[in-house]
Amino acid sequence: MAKKEEKFENWYEKLESELEKKKEEVIKDISTESEKKRDLNRNLVEDFWRVWIQFNRINVPFRIEPPHSLWGQFEVFPDRWSLRDDFDFATVTEISLVDITREQNRTGDSLKIVYYPSEGGEKIRMLFEFFEGEKYYKYSGWKRIYSQYILYNEDVKKANLDKIRDVLLKVIPQWYESHLKGDRNIIIQYIKDNFEKGETFTL
Repeated sequence: MAKKEEKFENWYEKLESELEKKKEEVIKDISTESEKKRDLNRNLVEDFWRVWIQFNRINVPFRIEPPHSLWGQFEVFPDRWSLRDDFDFATVTEISLVDITREQNRTGDSLKIVYYPSEGGEKIRMLFEFFEGEKYYKYSGWKRIYSQYILYNEDVKKANLDKIRDVLLKVIPQWYESHLKGDRNIIIQYIKDNFEKGETFTL
């Protein structure tokens, strides 16, 4: 009987050890992913703010999320700032620049960074989203139709900030030119020609 109990205790100790090992691996993995997400967001929030400044200089109104009052401390608005120590960038699940220009149906055109769960952990996706028209629905009336195009998509753990910035370096000048020339089609056509279509939805 004592031998059986000893065998069981040895087995249970091994099980406990394996479970503890798994727990430590998962905690380390989550912690690493969270640190990566924090670092990505700190950089991308500032990148998006710099874009906001450039469009603001040509009187193009954009809304930024999260708002600058949450993450920034400004010495001289909008050009000189530092990131707030009390803002947790790891909790940010969406960063967006939304065009609120009324002309040419631009309202709602937006560049977005979104995070979403997947089997291997969180993924990061960069999207360009824009208004494509309206449709009448029998029971809900007129709805605005929006399309999303996928500019970048990767596991958070494998995400590469330089690659994200390379895409921004191609997309932002097209968006900027479209405003300078007053021709929204410049950015829309560029997005459609160069990136994969994602979801279409109504609002």
